[in-house]
Amino acid sequence: MTSRSNDDSLNDAQGSSDPESAPSATDSDATAPGPSLSPSQQIAAALKRERLRAGLSLSEVARRAGIGKSTMSGLETGSGNPSLETMWALAAALDIPLARLLDPPPHEVAFQHVGDMPSLPSTTADYVATLLSPSPTNARRDVYFIQAEPGEPRESQPHPQGTIEHVILGRGAARIEVLGKSYELGVGDYLTHPGDQPHRFTALEPGTNAVFVVESS
Repeated sequence: MTSRSNDDSLNDAQGSSDPESAPSATDSDATAPGPSLSPSQQIAAALKRERLRAGLSLSEVARRAGIGKSTMSGLETGSGNPSLETMWALAAALDIPLARLLDPPPHEVAFQHVGDMPSLPSTTADYVATLLSPSPTNARRDVYFIQAEPGEPRESQPHPQGTIEHVILGRGAARIEVLGKSYELGVGDYLTHPGDQPHRFTALEPGTNAVFVVESS
């Protein structure tokens, strides 16, 4: 899933002269998300934390993700509204699971209202992905709540090799196309498929929603 933006020049893409190119422990600690942060602030804090951890400049991450530097800057300050495609591109640029950029503060018992969690709308379909549960340290799986409406299908490019997606339809109806086959899901239906292959999700009824579990090796 990638989203391309040409909103500004990336001639300085290597970022050698950018002030953010020299990460410090203080900067990294300051970006740790706390329980009072809004979803956009959580994303901003996680994005800066992971960029600094990788030792990359803001310009370099923007170049790798194929987005404008001003877009990247807005996301790190919490003033941007990232799409699902943009966040997937940023996760790929940082070589991390997407969930690490959406990870809420951990709790022993976690109860979350879906409206309070970081949500990413698609730019190509009426489709919104909300991270419900990031993968714990002893496992590699992320849980998303998907909301979609009939119209343009959601085209997904291959995720990292070895990724497997598990889909449980909660409401409405949907079609999933993968490996040259089409599967129509009703309420309660379960489908698992390789996420490292191109795949397509199409809502067939208004108010369709589903739970996706993304398992990576």
